[in-house]
Amino acid sequence: MQTEFPPLNDIQTAELNPNLEAPIRNDWSRAEITAIYQMPILELTYRAATVHRAYHNTGEVQVCTLLSVKTGGCPEDCAYCPQAARYQTDVKAEKMMTTDAIVGKAAEAWQAGSTRFCMGAAWREVREGRDFDRLLEAVKKINHMGMEVCCTLGMLTESQAQKLKEAGLYAYNHNLDTSPEYYNDIISTRDYQDRLQTLENVRKSGISVCSGGIIGMGEAETDRIGLLHTLATLPEHPESVPVNALVPVEGTPLEEQEKVSVWEMVRMIATARIIMPKAMVRLSAGRVRMSLEEQALCFLAGANSIFAGDKLLTTPNPSYISDQEMFQILQLTPRKSFQ
Repeated sequence: MQTEFPPLNDIQTAELNPNLEAPIRNDWSRAEITAIYQMPILELTYRAATVHRAYHNTGEVQVCTLLSVKTGGCPEDCAYCPQAARYQTDVKAEKMMTTDAIVGKAAEAWQAGSTRFCMGAAWREVREGRDFDRLLEAVKKINHMGMEVCCTLGMLTESQAQKLKEAGLYAYNHNLDTSPEYYNDIISTRDYQDRLQTLENVRKSGISVCSGGIIGMGEAETDRIGLLHTLATLPEHPESVPVNALVPVEGTPLEEQEKVSVWEMVRMIATARIIMPKAMVRLSAGRVRMSLEEQALCFLAGANSIFAGDKLLTTPNPSYISDQEMFQILQLTPRKSFQ
């Protein structure tokens, strides 16, 4: 029995012509995104690769480094996070790193080939004071090195976002994590609107928005589609969309979750690429559990950014050496800063 597919709409028609850019839309319906997400995997990958080619150099992948500048002791209850103070994990609370130590790590990342340096702090929200001032100084110094500087510090007010902008911050990461419907199953210490408000504050300041989510937390397919729908219907698409696969950590409520398959990652990445064509789609947490061939599939589906370094905050990540080998085998070129 032959399967019948619905007629192509305008964006799908555009995807079939590599010389015709798919239009940028912020009015996606969940039904439209569902239809894309549920395409046969080979067709979905092909269409995403075609959109990718229309908007990006497919041989370039941005290499980013993520450093935990303030580790552990977080008052939030995110079910996936080993830095939550209420969970019994191997992560211990530490003081904020000094500015010189942070800048030194950024210099190491720059020498290793990273063009974006992201600083993460286990805070619920940014608070004015010595630690924030120390971070602002680090942003200024790293910006002068020629790197894109990013922070992920929790909730942020408009005035704090403006201070970060004035210091030279290029991007701010604040993930939505999952759909609005499933969110309360994962986090209870802040609500979805808090996260959306932070994204709005970042956008108002003129800082680039980095926002994505995590799959493999027990959510349904509809929740993954719901996350993508929320991101794709923001007034402006995030410039960067991290797609994370849960790395279960002993001591957290999600420690027993099974590994997501590469096909689930490919579906998320490919759908994100089609509905948010200009975004950098980042293959983020979970790479350490993926083979080179599986990562190559994700690049084919539209991923064009990775986090490099042995750790992503506190979870394992492939080594610089293994990433360099992967780039050589796949003939990928690191993307330059500020493109």
